[in-house]
Amino acid sequence: MKATIGIVCCSAFLGLTALAQGQALPAPGQPAPAALTIDQAVDEALRNNLDLMAEKQNVPVAKAREITAALRPNPTLIFNWDYLDWLRRGLTPQNSAGPSEFSPQFNYTWERGGKRERRIDLATAVTSVAELRLLDTMRQLGLAVRLACVDFLLARENVDLAQQNLKVFNDIVRVNEAKVNAGDLAGVELIRTRVAQQQLQNAVAQANLKLQTARNTIQQLLGRNSKMADFEVTGSLRSDDMVMVLEEMKKQALAQRPDLMATRKDTDRAKADANLQQAIGKPDVTTGLLYHNQYGYSNGRTFGVMVSMPLPVYDRNQGEIARAQREMTQTQYRAKALENAISTEVENSWQQYSTAKGLLDRIRGELLNQARQVRDITEFSYRRGEASLLEFLDAERTYNDTMQSYNDARADYTRSLFLIDAVTGKSVNP
Repeated sequence: MKATIGIVCCSAFLGLTALAQGQALPAPGQPAPAALTIDQAVDEALRNNLDLMAEKQNVPVAKAREITAALRPNPTLIFNWDYLDWLRRGLTPQNSAGPSEFSPQFNYTWERGGKRERRIDLATAVTSVAELRLLDTMRQLGLAVRLACVDFLLARENVDLAQQNLKVFNDIVRVNEAKVNAGDLAGVELIRTRVAQQQLQNAVAQANLKLQTARNTIQQLLGRNSKMADFEVTGSLRSDDMVMVLEEMKKQALAQRPDLMATRKDTDRAKADANLQQAIGKPDVTTGLLYHNQYGYSNGRTFGVMVSMPLPVYDRNQGEIARAQREMTQTQYRAKALENAISTEVENSWQQYSTAKGLLDRIRGELLNQARQVRDITEFSYRRGEASLLEFLDAERTYNDTMQSYNDARADYTRSLFLIDAVTGKSVNP
């Protein structure tokens, strides 16, 4: 993989997301929209999420280190001025103590072992790792936003279900009040229906609390400082069928997961670091050119040269060389461990998808219609006095549990689809 593939993928992904929505990005200063689709929410999070914005800075930081790595050593200028008569001793050519002399010297260090090239290789590898880490952060953020939107849509449907059940019992309470006033129903029956009504009111309040919590969670992921009380996620839960082959999913994940790419690239970085440490172990040579303006009897002007090199008797950078070699081995093990972890993630997501799909198909079949029919028939019978309150409550509870299971199954199925897109890397490599 080329060093720039990560940042290219990041930029392309951001651009493709905005274009796919068919909408221009909101201009700075415009109010944030109060309603978003799931794709629009992901796009806004990729642009405004504060944690992602901090992660994005790692790429220009790494680019700046590339500039530093390519720099050459600065030359050194030394100016010597000797035989200064600060003590007023009368330094003259006659007494051979003076006069003063000066000598400028120009030194330059020549790096040996290809240190500059090795530094550039290391800095380039670090940049590639940073780009891929950024892409993986985008993958994780996209999954978090999608799952938060699923939680919101599920909470909204649960609120609707609770409100529908409460509406039914409000009607029942009104009917029973009329019957009690007319003397056609015992007062204890009215009390029972009012107790059930209060329980449903509590259920509505709890469902609204979960909805508001999900609303705030999404807006936090979007990077919004102020929370909108009327924020909405438009659209519905996913219901598309996918043909999935487990082995193909594993191949896709191992080929395009950015975290695995980053770990593999980190092995290249460790290798570049090991090469750099080998080069650092070779001593540099410093050369100098000296001009000496000499006074005295000769009144001469002379040049001199200087060569300096440390003798690698003790310090040959042995420790850093060993450290870099061990890190290279360490990153290879990490890459293999991550490959195993990704394979497990893919298997788990596939199992989650299969289970969610089977459960949804079973509930969506006859079970849902049967529960609705029993509830409607029992409610009609109770209104006519042909069924007891306990029978109606049991039918209502069965219908409510079935609908709740149906909503949960739809949400789990949608989560499994989004999870598969994330674990296979499809969400950042469309």
